[in-house]
Amino acid sequence: MADFLDALRDLLARLSKGGGEDSYHDDWTRLLHTLVGDTQADASTLMVMDQGSLRPVAVLGLPGDVRGRPFRLQDHPRLAAIAAHPGVCRFPPDSELPDPFDGLLDEDMSQVHDCLGVALRDGDRLIGLLTLDALNVQGLASLDEGELLAAARLLGTCLRVAEQLSTTRLQLSEALEEEQRSAPLQQWHSPAMERLMNALSLVAPTDMSVLLHGETGVGKEAVARALHARSQRHRGPLVQVNCAALPEHLIESELFGHRRGAFSGAHAERRGHFAMADGGTLMLDEVGELPLALQPKLLRALQEGEIQPLGSERAERIDVRIVAVTNRDLSSEVAAGRFREDLYHRLNAFPLAVPPLRERPEDISLLAGHFLEDNRIRLGIANLRLDADAMAALTAWQWPGNIRELEHTLGRAALRALGEQGVISPQVRRQTVLRLSPYHLALPGMNTSPIPTGETLTSPAAYLESAYSSADTTPLREATDDFQRRHIKAHLEAKSGNWAATARGLCIDPGNLHRLARRLGLKD
Repeated sequence: MADFLDALRDLLARLSKGGGEDSYHDDWTRLLHTLVGDTQADASTLMVMDQGSLRPVAVLGLPGDVRGRPFRLQDHPRLAAIAAHPGVCRFPPDSELPDPFDGLLDEDMSQVHDCLGVALRDGDRLIGLLTLDALNVQGLASLDEGELLAAARLLGTCLRVAEQLSTTRLQLSEALEEEQRSAPLQQWHSPAMERLMNALSLVAPTDMSVLLHGETGVGKEAVARALHARSQRHRGPLVQVNCAALPEHLIESELFGHRRGAFSGAHAERRGHFAMADGGTLMLDEVGELPLALQPKLLRALQEGEIQPLGSERAERIDVRIVAVTNRDLSSEVAAGRFREDLYHRLNAFPLAVPPLRERPEDISLLAGHFLEDNRIRLGIANLRLDADAMAALTAWQWPGNIRELEHTLGRAALRALGEQGVISPQVRRQTVLRLSPYHLALPGMNTSPIPTGETLTSPAAYLESAYSSADTTPLREATDDFQRRHIKAHLEAKSGNWAATARGLCIDPGNLHRLARRLGLKD
């Protein structure tokens, strides 16, 4: 309990004073470890409520992508049962309620196992959940329920106090890694995104114009939304306009508005995007597509803080912060005479470069978890996961289409894997767990054909197909253990016996790898 109190104290200090997102992650993980580290749990999570869903802030014994998955109570009856229970909720070994983590571990959790959870509350308000799973029956029998419940109640109370002490709700939201369902910005682990988020936090409270630039599909719009949410204008409107999609003869009207009769077809007065964004933020997407003839009027609006709608004799004052977004090199456009230099410098008051996905491989598992959960819900299946080879393939790929390409790749892979199941009823589909391999990903130029063991690391399906004939009577568990033993040994040899590096290569928790290795006889 002393270690738990120390970890809780450190976490609360950060929640109250603020800190880096990576520090929050480390503190949450430390806190979870103090709660369950002495138990026989093979998998555990600490979740917090986030806009109606539970989002893991720390996991042990589960793939890292689980932290990118939201868990809705209406989709997970076991989590709903824990949330409704006044104390420690234990499930019988023969419980028919599906486990939310079925299919996410190499071990089959749909079989008989020990499972329990406890809700974190502030009075009647649900703040989060703590869950523990042991693969062995009665694996958690010796757990002290009274001590666990006391710790959960203390944690719930302290989170409420931290929330009250925070000067804004946003500070606690960052600590709890709250964000919209689209690519949670508070969860990034890569140094490249940490630098971006530090710069964003610096400029967000100001009224400086920001030029967001980066390749197609890197998530520039999500960064622009985060910039607005952290600004002093967050209660004002965020108006987004795609400059490339506006007809050239209507661009001025769309941006600045017009009066009735200003031109042929102007049958009614129209407010422009600048007027609609008054008091808030105007995001000019694909700003490099604006025609040269209109750029002086945009420059005047930025310099003078006023616009003049078409057909109006008077200028109107506006209070708008500009966030310009482009995938072009505007300095090159200026040199080529296709973009005004004075407008470029006005927009480029504070440049922010959004890094491509290939420069931030540490974030791929979180993004993958988010997109896998989206596809699981869309397909109506029990769970959807990546095997170790598929995750390794995702990490090694260069992602020319960035986050958007990753999203579409996983969507196609999920459909291919589901198609292999044939025509199944909705009831069977709800019980189906799909495991994606490199074959399902079908990344261009990637060789997914089976290769003999010893030459390279192969997939479970390829190995089992080549190692066993249809007449083989080896029990499935023995065949699976044999593959896992060979697969771990191959990874371990490739990593020169480094278990930590092997765990990273296999995309599993190091503690879970050590337990599995001991069971398979690979270590004492």
